[in-house]
Amino acid sequence: MDHGLAPLAARLHAAPPSCGPVRLVAVDGHAGSGKSTFADRLADALGGVPVVHTDDLATHEELFAWSERFGAQILGPLSRGETAHYGVYDWVRGEFTEERALAPAPLVLVEGVGAGRRALRPFLTCLLWMELTREDSWERGQLRDGPGLSGFWSGWIPAERAHFAADASRPYADFLVHQGQMGYEVVVGPSGTP
Repeated sequence: MDHGLAPLAARLHAAPPSCGPVRLVAVDGHAGSGKSTFADRLADALGGVPVVHTDDLATHEELFAWSERFGAQILGPLSRGETAHYGVYDWVRGEFTEERALAPAPLVLVEGVGAGRRALRPFLTCLLWMELTREDSWERGQLRDGPGLSGFWSGWIPAERAHFAADASRPYADFLVHQGQMGYEVVVGPSGTP
């Protein structure tokens, strides 16, 4: 467990539910900003809560147009206290190849670019933003993915720019997450209160 995340974990556990019986927490930021790694560590600090990756709901044709799918397959059931079942997109085969079940746990994390979007915010207990510039994030992401995915990135970057221009998440973040050499620092965000 990352003990630096203990205060945030305690705060999230104490928050009221936001989606039926569930406290839904979004981890948003630019591609390559470290959302998945942070979400995994936060999930561990929260006692092993489930993590939904928006990459499982997005597709090649709908990089950001997954709000309706998310609403129907995840938000609807969770808000009723029911187990959600959602399709998982296979980025290699280019189709949805499996289905995952998501029980209405007391806490559920949602991570991905656009996880703090307008359509989801009314259902969120908390919105966390990975505080790394888009240029640094994209450079890190491209180094991680290697030259084989350079074509994907050439389409991704303008799509991400357009998404955040139309539906910015950072201004609504309750907390900003800074990744340092010794762990994470979580500070009050633009819309948060100390």
